[in-house]
Amino acid sequence: MYEEYYGFVQPPFSLTPDPRFLYRSESHDVALQQVWQAIRRKEGFIVLTGDIGTGKTTLCRTLLEQFDQTTFTALILNPFLSVEELLREVLLSFGVVSKDALKTSRLATASKHELIRTLHDFLLSLVPLHGSAVLIIDEAQHLSPDVLEEIRILSNLETNDQKLLQIVIVGQLNLLDVLASNELRQLDQRISIRCSLKALTREEVEAYVTHRLWVARGSTSVSVTPKAFDLVHSVSGGVPRMINLLCDRALMVGCEAQTSRIAEEHIVKAAGQVGHDIPKGKIRGERATSSSRSSRRALILGIVALLLAAAGAFYFLGSPMALMTPGVAPAIKGRPGAVLPLRVEPLAVPAEVTAIGPPPAIPGSFSVLVGTYDSAKQVAVVEFSLRSQRLPIYMIDIALAIDDIRRRVLVGRYPTREEADAVRQKLGPVMNDARVIPGELERLRIVP
Repeated sequence: MYEEYYGFVQPPFSLTPDPRFLYRSESHDVALQQVWQAIRRKEGFIVLTGDIGTGKTTLCRTLLEQFDQTTFTALILNPFLSVEELLREVLLSFGVVSKDALKTSRLATASKHELIRTLHDFLLSLVPLHGSAVLIIDEAQHLSPDVLEEIRILSNLETNDQKLLQIVIVGQLNLLDVLASNELRQLDQRISIRCSLKALTREEVEAYVTHRLWVARGSTSVSVTPKAFDLVHSVSGGVPRMINLLCDRALMVGCEAQTSRIAEEHIVKAAGQVGHDIPKGKIRGERATSSSRSSRRALILGIVALLLAAAGAFYFLGSPMALMTPGVAPAIKGRPGAVLPLRVEPLAVPAEVTAIGPPPAIPGSFSVLVGTYDSAKQVAVVEFSLRSQRLPIYMIDIALAIDDIRRRVLVGRYPTREEADAVRQKLGPVMNDARVIPGELERLRIVP
């Protein structure tokens, strides 16, 4: 198995909807924030759509993990239910009844009216407790008109000032056509938020694959060439499920060849195994496209390397020229900064640091270092909290050792320390360890 060969702690490209592997592309991030905000505002009806394999179910499971204990949730994965079966599943998921009770109690033969009444009483009981209830229905394009009409009725359960039940229906793109039909126009008019997931761009495909390798703890044992990324994007169309299939097979091919460098030929072979034979002309076209991109990347990396070398030279010479140079304390009340004994070398690029969507470097800027984490779940929670505040976050992977990868989460960049500190103070008590650092320190193994 390639997991053992590459040292993964779990398969990086499994097709199961594991929230830990969610990569928040632009459309995924927007959708998650819109749904979350609509639920917090207790808006009654929300629709999330996306093409096959774009990550709708994974996003739903990620959403469920964000709720606290005051929110009762129900995720319905089987759309082929009658009205009564749907209501029983909802009551079961909310914990109103147990499986045994549904089989033996009067609810086993209860009418639709009795089931709705039971649900309504439960929802009303949450009001004085400041609790809430969220119902998510996946594959909603398969729901029957009768069930969709019943969902509309459930969305009407409310008090004088708030909805008692927030409903999120998730489905493929044709769900919008279903809702636009004449017989469902009452339901369509009640939709407060409509979000849609899109396929990933070429750059997002590279970030997506890198993210999943990092979560599986193998981002230092596997490298993927730019040409291979070009081909993955071309063959998959940017659809996450297809990307997973291709990359999973490519890692198998790489394991058989005893290589940790996944190149174009491995993707070609993997594509053939999943039924996507690639014409030779197509491959040549991808090479031509990749060539200019690789040249630009090489130029950028060369410039970055020169800048880091210059920064290192200033550092070891103890230069006071910068306001905040690594190893130099800031000036206090007009006194010049004193050279600190701490010596920290910047990481090499790109072998030990992989930037995850950082903005362009701005000399003299400041960022808020929120934390450096070795847990993907910690990163997801922190990222979600920061994004919900609409903060400009970025992340950088730091390799402390071959098998020890940490992800650093930052907010920025800001032109002055005062602006960065004002943002830090607004982060709240959950992020008490956050601190302001000069931008040039963000890639150090240890930030002084």
